[in-house]
Amino acid sequence: MGGFLASASSPAAAFRRLMAGDKPILAPGAFDALSARLVEEAGFQAVYMTGFGASASVLGRPDVGLLTMKEMADHARQLAAAVSPIPVIADADTGYGNAINVVRTVREYEATGVAGLHLEDQVTPKRCGHMAGKEVISSQEMVGKIHAAVDARQSPDFVIIARTDARAVEGLQSALERAQQYLEAGADMLFVEAPESLEEITIVANAFRGTPLVFNWAEGGKTPPISYEELRKLEYSLVIFPLSTLLSATKAMRSVLTSIASIGTPTAVTDSLVPFGEFLDFIGLPEVRTLEQEYGSSKS
Repeated sequence: MGGFLASASSPAAAFRRLMAGDKPILAPGAFDALSARLVEEAGFQAVYMTGFGASASVLGRPDVGLLTMKEMADHARQLAAAVSPIPVIADADTGYGNAINVVRTVREYEATGVAGLHLEDQVTPKRCGHMAGKEVISSQEMVGKIHAAVDARQSPDFVIIARTDARAVEGLQSALERAQQYLEAGADMLFVEAPESLEEITIVANAFRGTPLVFNWAEGGKTPPISYEELRKLEYSLVIFPLSTLLSATKAMRSVLTSIASIGTPTAVTDSLVPFGEFLDFIGLPEVRTLEQEYGSSKS
């Protein structure tokens, strides 16, 4: 598990190795460092830093472009440090400006230790990909951003994912055409956001056979549920689950808080909670004790 004593091997190189496999990479969303460690503990090979979850956890607000690049990069750094060397793929929204801003965004994100990021072709301020009211920039402007992102990265292993939100604005055919342009501009993976039927999911997969593709499994979003086996047959490379941890945590906390408000203490729900000692072990107290023994004042 990641932590103070984690390996210094490259998460980006690790993610590239995963990309070379023949199975979809499953990357549940993490909205903070604790949820990232829970994803790692569950045995997943990658973590997705969800922008939706970041906005909800940092600000308690919806994903409508309220967080700045610096805030998002700091959030990415916390997640990457918590689980290194497990790779983290991070939401970088629109790149926070034009192509010149994208250069800084890529360099800042890469310095956090994440394995890669995705950039989308929405107008700033953006919206969650499954919300109504999105607008997109021109494909030519986005191609310039992808070129800038590819040129800005320090390591060729760092993964640049191009996301198009054009399906909801201009239709599926436009989204496919944009994705092809972004691929030709140097993107390592393509992310056609929010297809609205199994037929559309299949069309996207067939249009880009042999190209690494991202699938966004968003509960309650515009895209219908689809099984792992179907995604594997369609050869999607990376499946992200941005909402699962956030929604489940919200439900659990609501339940506990309702109980405390009702009877004045958490007595009625104590048996359903993770034991305090187990939680201390999970967040790394034994690791800290090891460091104290190694470097503590008692050592001469």
